Amino acid sequence: MTISIRLTDEEEKRLDQLARRTGRSKSFYVRRALHEHLAEMEDAFTADESLDAFEAAGRRTRPLAALKAETNL
Repeated sequence: MTISIRLTDEEEKRLDQLARRTGRSKSFYVRRALHEHLAEMEDAFTADESLDAFEAAGRRTRPLAALKAETNL
């Protein structure tokens, strides 16, 4: 699959320099960055969904300090 993205001049310059210094393609580094950060973004989305479901069920969060005080931890 082919994807087109717009980079700032600075991003393009940095990517070009990295590719030249290492002898790898710019596509290699774009794919690597996507691979490394996609999992983080998926985790963040899952956490947001879980919190929304928790709150939709009428449950509430509370600060850790309050929980520690209540349980004498």
